[in-house]
Amino acid sequence: MKVLIADDHTIVREGLKKILSSLPEIESVEEAGNGQEVINMVAEAKFDMIILDISMPGKSGLEVLKELKQKNPNLAVLILSVNPEEQYAIRALKSGASGYISKSSASDELVNAVRIIHAGGKYITQNIAEKLVNEIEEDNVKAPHEKLSNREYQVMCMIAAGKSIREIADYLSLSVKTVSVYRVRVLEKLKMRNNSELTYYAIKNKLISS
Repeated sequence: MKVLIADDHTIVREGLKKILSSLPEIESVEEAGNGQEVINMVAEAKFDMIILDISMPGKSGLEVLKELKQKNPNLAVLILSVNPEEQYAIRALKSGASGYISKSSASDELVNAVRIIHAGGKYITQNIAEKLVNEIEEDNVKAPHEKLSNREYQVMCMIAAGKSIREIADYLSLSVKTVSVYRVRVLEKLKMRNNSELTYYAIKNKLISS
């Protein structure tokens, strides 16, 4: 199996590479430090699996995932995130991810997820499975935040977490004006008036930690 690890933190990539390189089924492990690098590397070489950090500067993991799946629907992508499962897991799975695990997970869980996905399965935790069942039982009635685009959702979560427009712009490599436009769209779609209401909504719906 040829694997590509995508994370903007060198120490994280090195840790994951050490774990995966010890597995007999792993032929090679390569690294990418940002979303555009992932796109470029996948265009130039064949990988059996991408282990993709969801929160990277510039192109977010969700944007990269969407682009990868559009070009290669069968490519296995395991999402790795420091964010709570409630924040991005369902959205990632609906976008085509083969699994979602937290960076705080034990190495055994990573190995298990990689092996299950490589065998053609999906890797989800019990918590995510319960949320998926709940969504089905609710007859696909969408929560207000489900109407947001991936970028709008990302901006909403960052605002709710206390990030300023400038901080968000710098992190996402966008202009302050563009982020401000996203903020306005989010407020309009959620029928809210200010950041305080966004934060309350995000905490209430467990989109961020309180």
